[in-house]
Amino acid sequence: MIRIAILETGTPPPALGERYGDYPAMFQALLGEDFVCRAFDVAAGEWPEAAAFDGVIITGSASGVYEADAWIADLLDWIRAARGRTRLVGICFGHQAMAQALGGRVEKSDKGWGVGLHAYQVVSAEPWMSPQATTVALPASHQDQVVERPADARIWLRSAFTPFAGLAWGEDAISMQPHPEFTPEFTADLTGGRYDRIGRALVDPALESLKGPNDCARVGGWIRRFLTG
Repeated sequence: MIRIAILETGTPPPALGERYGDYPAMFQALLGEDFVCRAFDVAAGEWPEAAAFDGVIITGSASGVYEADAWIADLLDWIRAARGRTRLVGICFGHQAMAQALGGRVEKSDKGWGVGLHAYQVVSAEPWMSPQATTVALPASHQDQVVERPADARIWLRSAFTPFAGLAWGEDAISMQPHPEFTPEFTADLTGGRYDRIGRALVDPALESLKGPNDCARVGGWIRRFLTG
């Protein structure tokens, strides 16, 4: 069995958590039965020993990596210390945290919210991409973006809205802005609950986009191949 630590940096809204499960449960479903996942509530000070796991996934969060909460600074320190000791995967906030920790910069984007099913160009053929694809469609839900990538990171995923949508370091660290662990149903309920924050002009087309085909299963397979080396 492949042992994965999941750094839980946020939770779904309570009603959605009851219906769909928490973020570690979503990643367990994405990875499948060959993976044993253990969650760590990093905001409560729970930290894994990186080398004790085959890989680590850093989840999404409503927080911003530039905020002053002590646990966020601790997370950035943990990422720097863990690099090279296990395989790292960052998703959404996790993607931004890895970029911020390793020399990049994250901001609340002046482009506004990215919601719904977004199409991304695959610009770097990586060995864990099987079957390969030139584009992927994945759920997105974010305001923050990586605006400067770390000098040693290569871009593997991008779009006009999110130029640094996927980053990779060496052979043992990858991250992405979209959410392959989100089902269309969860994403629709999450986005539909934010009319007051996002506005109908964005939410309505986002909900319509989620009715289209997505590549969550394909990208989930990529993550599995990456984590198994």
